[in-house]
Amino acid sequence: MVRYHRMRGRPTLWLPGTDHAGIATQLVVERMLASEGIKRVELGRDEFEKRVWEWKEKYGGTITNQIKRLGASCDWTRECFTLDEQLSRAVIEAFIRLHEKGLIYQGSYMVNWSPKLQTAVSDLEVEYSEEPGTLYYIKYRVAGGSRSDFLTIATTRPETLFGDVAIAVHPQDERYSKYVGKMAIVPMTYGRHVPIISDKYVDKDFGTGVLKISPGHDHNDYVLARKLGLPILNVMNKDGTLNEVAGLYCGLDRFEARKKLWSDLEETDLAVKMEPHSLRVPRSQRGGEVIEPLVSKQWFVTMQPLAEKALLAVEKGELTIIPERFEKIYNHWLTNIKDWCISRQLWWGHRIPVWYIVGNDCEEEYIVARSAEEALMKARDKYGKDVEVYQDPDVLDTWFSSALWPFSTLGWPDELAEDFKRFYPTTMLETGHDILFFWVARMVMMGIEFTGTVPFSYVYLHGLIRDSQGRKMSKTLGNVIDPLDTIKEFGTDALRFTLALGTSGQDLNLSTERLTANKAFTNKLWNAGKFLLQVLPNRDNVSGWQNIEACKFNTEGYLLRLPLPECWVVSKLHMLIDAVTESYNKFFFGDVGREIYDFFWGDFADWYIEASKARIYHSGDDSVALVAQTVLLYVFENILKLLHPFMPFVTEELWQALPNRREALIISSWPQTALPRSTDLVKRFENLQALTRAIRNARAEYSVEPAKRVTASIVGSEEVIQYISEEKEVLALLSKLDLDNIHFADSPPEDAKQSVHLIASEGLEAYLPLADMVDISAEVQRLTKHLSKMQTEYEGLKARLNSPKFIEKAPKDVVRGVQEKAAEAEEKINLTKNRLALLKSTVMLLQ
Repeated sequence: MVRYHRMRGRPTLWLPGTDHAGIATQLVVERMLASEGIKRVELGRDEFEKRVWEWKEKYGGTITNQIKRLGASCDWTRECFTLDEQLSRAVIEAFIRLHEKGLIYQGSYMVNWSPKLQTAVSDLEVEYSEEPGTLYYIKYRVAGGSRSDFLTIATTRPETLFGDVAIAVHPQDERYSKYVGKMAIVPMTYGRHVPIISDKYVDKDFGTGVLKISPGHDHNDYVLARKLGLPILNVMNKDGTLNEVAGLYCGLDRFEARKKLWSDLEETDLAVKMEPHSLRVPRSQRGGEVIEPLVSKQWFVTMQPLAEKALLAVEKGELTIIPERFEKIYNHWLTNIKDWCISRQLWWGHRIPVWYIVGNDCEEEYIVARSAEEALMKARDKYGKDVEVYQDPDVLDTWFSSALWPFSTLGWPDELAEDFKRFYPTTMLETGHDILFFWVARMVMMGIEFTGTVPFSYVYLHGLIRDSQGRKMSKTLGNVIDPLDTIKEFGTDALRFTLALGTSGQDLNLSTERLTANKAFTNKLWNAGKFLLQVLPNRDNVSGWQNIEACKFNTEGYLLRLPLPECWVVSKLHMLIDAVTESYNKFFFGDVGREIYDFFWGDFADWYIEASKARIYHSGDDSVALVAQTVLLYVFENILKLLHPFMPFVTEELWQALPNRREALIISSWPQTALPRSTDLVKRFENLQALTRAIRNARAEYSVEPAKRVTASIVGSEEVIQYISEEKEVLALLSKLDLDNIHFADSPPEDAKQSVHLIASEGLEAYLPLADMVDISAEVQRLTKHLSKMQTEYEGLKARLNSPKFIEKAPKDVVRGVQEKAAEAEEKINLTKNRLALLKSTVMLLQ
């Protein structure tokens, strides 16, 4: 995109950078420290942050280096990192402004807790996977009832029963209506009682139809408890062990507690049964561990008012999402958005700009400030001069700073900054469809909130790169592909071209076959450049280059004066420029790649380069050769321009190798559109191509030796014969005909019956004398022997098909396969018989 628009003469800026990846980076560094026998808490916050910065300096450039090697045309002088001073200033400013508007608040709510990482994670950072699990059936005795009065509850997480605050049944479930209003005894809690209530929320058909309500450890129970005014009981520590509420199980890991609790329930006859059950297990996107729903005090952003504006931007057409189908997903998520938990219990990241009063147990009173000095000044103004403050230990979600990227990187909150004034709002965001919510939607919301405009006009979503079998890359599968390894084997241009041929929003299976094919394309382009350098005038041939540069292909008069092959290839090029430019403008990059590939390989390399050899090597006329040289250069340099955004390295290298280059390809101008072309002359050359293909096919069919030049009689109308005969040298070269024995006429030759008759197109035919193509007697012998072998094989196939036993017992696809082989064999036998008849009749006529 950026290379194309730069060549179109538009101001372009692709601003590179990376975020600090709070959770992932801290996880990696903690593992590294653990291998040295060091724990984060032992180091202290400052020393730990120092170690993370050291790690970042050593390994943080990996992604940047990959992007550079892939040919990303960025302005690397502007490279940013989310923890840079300017971006950090923007983060603090954004937090303060949102807080001042009442859109940031602190509260104890149900969050997704990662016990291993010791932090809350957002809903988007939780991935659900279908996994085999267990459904545990447990007895809850009814207080005051007999031994037969109990309710059986089915749960997948028995260890949370210590946090039960009620037992619920459906109001219309007659099985349990007599127990509603009574109390149940929670097992293994020394007789703790909870009320038995009724609520329509309960699913009568799941398990036993009885639901334990543990609002401290289940999102749905939490919502129900808040609706009914039930208390919230937390039984778990932040590290995933059970707390003192669990009594004897205090200190046990949640999964160890589950095993011990079930064993104890079996001993006390409160365990009914356990059975296999498929679960949707929530796992941390970063660490992979099972997420624990937990009530925790966190900082949140109120999202609804921000989401409404982001929805309106798409509705009003201020923002276009490509491909369009992702608009529905974007709209659905923003319509049903929840408040965003932005605090993370980490040490690596942007510290939350909130300070509390030392010695004040009430954390409801806090100060929001841009710096510690400002916080202390505010605190002393409010609470007295002897007051001291301490900062909130949490950091902000990495995505909070990433959400500000389009404008924080350009100087915001300084809206007078030159970059901000020139480049904001931006035009295009290009990113993966998997972070539509994590990043894209949040950038839109924050852009509108802080600048009043959408941060970009278009969002182009690319697919994910998968392996050749369509699997997502993972270290577990061992199918992760490092782009630098791929570059070493296939080259950057081949890799870029392969990726760019994908369709927007669709994942791409990266196969060796695709890469190999596009490496061959790169080589073909390189070899075409080598050919041009061989046939173009020497650099010191001033007059030769003056003549070439004097040729102008932008006038219809000049185009129509060109010989047929030259007029054809220039016309096709001008059509290609228009088609490719339109596809670029519509973001149809796959179409761009395929259109250029087909023209270069199918038209220019396979046809025109070969045709030009007749001019350059066989015409004996310098003026004729000059026309071919000029056209070769004109077409090739425009192909390089069109291909440059896809394949920058090979195209730039070839461009610089061509004589008289005044500027680099990267900053050269895009080819002009709406240039002249002649569709009539294109059709004429297509007739010449059809004739050539027909002759080539006949040569292959009759196994004519590659070096053998054959005689031909070309028959057609006066008009057709005129333009075909003018290109006699090209036809002879491309079709390997005997130049001195090509005859043009308006009627078939006398030896037509002893010739292979070819119909190239309507009104254009060719006759190739058989005797001139093959040794007829030897060919008759070869075909007779081949026919005998084919008939034997055919009879064997027919015998199988005539066997009732085979038809009845063999699988249908096997029978169908034999039928297809028999039909194919019969067709080949008939063709061979016809050819033999023609050869034998020719022998008789020659005798």
